[in-house]
Amino acid sequence: MTLPIDSAGFSDALVILGAAGIVIPAFARFRINPVIGFILVGIAVGPTGLGRFVPNAPWLFYATISDPHAIEPFAELGIVMLLFSIGLELSFRRLWKMRKAVFGLGAAELVGCAVLLALGFIAFGQGTVTAFGLGVALALSSTALVLPIAGTSGPVGQRAFAMLLFEDLALVPIIFALGALAPHGGSAWPELLRTLLVGGGTIAAMLLLGRIALPRLFAQAARTKSPELFLAVSLLVVILASVATAAAGLSPIVGALIAGLLIAETDYHEEVEGITAPFKGLALGIFLLSVGMSLDLSVVADRWVELLLALTGVVTVKAVITGLLLRVGGARRGVSLETGLLMAAPAETTLIVLGTAAAGGLIGPQTATFWEIVTALGLTITPVLAQVGRALSKRVERRSNEEPLPAVDEGQPRVLIIGFGRVGRLVAQMLDAHKRPYLAIDADADLVAASRERGYHASFGDIVRPGMIERLGVAKASAIVLTMDDPVQVIRLTKLLRAQFPDLTIVARARDPKQAAQLYRAGATDAVPETVESSLQLSEAVLVDLGLAMGPVIASIHDKRAQLRAKIMEMADMSREPPLRRRQLAPDTQG
Repeated sequence: MTLPIDSAGFSDALVILGAAGIVIPAFARFRINPVIGFILVGIAVGPTGLGRFVPNAPWLFYATISDPHAIEPFAELGIVMLLFSIGLELSFRRLWKMRKAVFGLGAAELVGCAVLLALGFIAFGQGTVTAFGLGVALALSSTALVLPIAGTSGPVGQRAFAMLLFEDLALVPIIFALGALAPHGGSAWPELLRTLLVGGGTIAAMLLLGRIALPRLFAQAARTKSPELFLAVSLLVVILASVATAAAGLSPIVGALIAGLLIAETDYHEEVEGITAPFKGLALGIFLLSVGMSLDLSVVADRWVELLLALTGVVTVKAVITGLLLRVGGARRGVSLETGLLMAAPAETTLIVLGTAAAGGLIGPQTATFWEIVTALGLTITPVLAQVGRALSKRVERRSNEEPLPAVDEGQPRVLIIGFGRVGRLVAQMLDAHKRPYLAIDADADLVAASRERGYHASFGDIVRPGMIERLGVAKASAIVLTMDDPVQVIRLTKLLRAQFPDLTIVARARDPKQAAQLYRAGATDAVPETVESSLQLSEAVLVDLGLAMGPVIASIHDKRAQLRAKIMEMADMSREPPLRRRQLAPDTQG
């Protein structure tokens, strides 16, 4: 049976797909964060936006969401899919290593923020139980927004994930605790104990059955070579795991995370991650639309001063507490500042806790509505807080890392490596192998800190800042290697260095022969195009694998490299040699 064209299902699908396929790319063109874009669209298409004009302009029916509650299951699916994708990126070993951060830092952050917020509510005249309910609800942070912004691999993402994971695990005990504090709610404590026991048994059974059944299940799906069947099996596993934990009284996101962890241990995790990514993105978009639709613009307009003060207070308290805990735990100032601001806004789970507290009579209906709007506003500004935190973190790290650079050894000049990603690290390893001193410079404080921990001679610095060239002692350097993956900046820096140091050896990374020719024109001693080098290495590998002697192969590769370099120099219109004599690199320096 087909639905009529004027049905709510058709119009809602039209709005959602229109937001995902047309509106959000338009926002991206103007560099507006997709998170903010979806929320703004939600505000526009919600009942307090264009929806209020539908009676007078029926054609707007196709540009609005007729029933915001109808899309809530899909919004919840977005959060479930997010936790599932996070599980795919993790492993049980990594999760076990994070246990201290999850149950130490995570517990301290949640309890600290909840207590301080509750004390603030008590100071403003709220009852103790009401203050506790509001404090716990607002202390939660958004898993759905924070993790896509921060990831789970960097220093900020790892700490944020540990705290968010504890909050997700604590959500069910929080709900039961609020139920126990409600009038006539004393029977909630036995129910909480039963849920924890049943939930623990359910998780144990999932771990046991998953390790046995999932590899066989996905192997059978892979044998069919049907992407549709593989996708169906993937979604089935996610939904069954979520339903199992929900039936046991736990949060469905716990089941999704466990499903992701179990699949991550199989050989099919990359295929599952790729095939389910579009569903995660679209479902998260629906969640963000629902956040925007929950904002009542008339209430915001009438009480904007109160709402602004309330949101500022919550964000300040959470940012300060989280930042201080991270500093006490040994995190750098920049990481503490960025993580604190990223975790400062309330969460989607705040709405769940507020609803539970209101249903139990702990919070009045008007109070709950007010803080629900504060929560929606907080979710809206989370990407902005992330950008502000990132900018402040870079400024703080720049100031804290401006210690004197290692002194130059007059007897043995060092090589300067500008940019210390994968290419720069490989250059450093080769210099170390040949006992050549070097100093690596990068503007990414996290990358510099991680490189130092691994034993590299790295220092924080931005080469384009005034005075940095003098601080680095470029005039006394034996050579400078430019490895940045920014063609414009590399060419500009090459021109600057060549103008100041006519006799300096400048070796620059290029993406292709065209950029290499531009670098030669800018004054580079040598420009190494990645596309050419990868082709030469492939040629060397296949010739040796075919049984040819290593010596003649290497000689032919070197000849070919010289021919290609000559052609690139011709492209650069270089009719004569630059100031420095160009030398062919020795065989043992080639990767």
